[in-house]
Amino acid sequence: MICVANLLSLKMIQSFSLVRMEEVSLMIERIARMASVNNGVVCVSEILNKLTSDVLCKSVLGSSLSEERRKLLCELIRLNSVFFGKLFLEDYFPRLRWLDVLFGLEGELRRHFEKWDALLGEFVEEHVSQLAEGETPSSTYFIDVLLQLQKDSSMPFVLTNEQNKALLLDMIVAGTDTSLALLDWCMVELIRNPIVLEKLQSEVRGIAHGEEKVREEYLGKLSCMKAVIKEVLQLHPPGPLLLPRESLQDCQIQEYNIPKKTRVLINAWAIGRDEVYWKESREFKPERFLGEDVDYKGNDFHYIPFGAGRRICPGIQFAIAIVELALANLVYRFNWKLPTGLSCDGMEMEDSAGITTPRKEKLYLVPLAI
Repeated sequence: MICVANLLSLKMIQSFSLVRMEEVSLMIERIARMASVNNGVVCVSEILNKLTSDVLCKSVLGSSLSEERRKLLCELIRLNSVFFGKLFLEDYFPRLRWLDVLFGLEGELRRHFEKWDALLGEFVEEHVSQLAEGETPSSTYFIDVLLQLQKDSSMPFVLTNEQNKALLLDMIVAGTDTSLALLDWCMVELIRNPIVLEKLQSEVRGIAHGEEKVREEYLGKLSCMKAVIKEVLQLHPPGPLLLPRESLQDCQIQEYNIPKKTRVLINAWAIGRDEVYWKESREFKPERFLGEDVDYKGNDFHYIPFGAGRRICPGIQFAIAIVELALANLVYRFNWKLPTGLSCDGMEMEDSAGITTPRKEKLYLVPLAI
């Protein structure tokens, strides 16, 4: 409730419009500078990583991070995904926890937690110090909202420092990793499908013709781009296994008996490639969404990259706002090609391991200014 009202609501998403536009403009400038060296080859994955982390940090913390802190943050987010994908015997056989200790998994997890705790503690302490020095807290940035709520005596519950750090962790991690994966896969599929890329560029450049950049008010008119994003979400959902569910009571689904307290994992990746619902399901065909009313908001159970029902991802619009603005400007400002010696057929398309699945290999492209 706190996160939805103070960060993920439509009103708050609109309030961060300038943050998104500023960071996208910086990204375009960064690409232009990098394209002038190293034979014009840029690591698109790294650029998108910086974009998503900076937008989230400015929205949540009110400021961007130093390069050292940003690298640490990105590494911790990556390790989060890895740890979620590891097998801990205690999760299935609690009495075998000693084997997790023996194999060193519990120690690794504890050290990982300590790094997160220290970093998030620094963020909180810095804002507490600013308030102690008499600075007026912002009602926009999430961390300041948490600190104000912590002091609010009318609250029905008391927020602790540990809870504040946990909320910050959830918002930063959930928004950065998934948005990065979606943007990266969008660029991968577009470079592998040049006809689709040309159509998208024609649409964006036709609508934003003469402008220095694509502004957010143009995004609603970009039907081809929205179809591209939907198609990427079908083929490469950032979270292929949705958040685990647990059955509240015994039930039967078709011929299967599901006992109470059964942990249920929903394979959104497989659902998006089911030939029963999708023709040529493994092919990149954004046109399948043009003129169709299928959306990712949980109303169509054969297409649930963000989940459905009461546990649908509350940050859909926050993530899509970043992805649409960044993708529109990337294809508007540059023509893209693979570095010399690489071909579309030779591109690695394997997912990385973890709870979120960006492409295993980083994406390197050559941007050509128009």
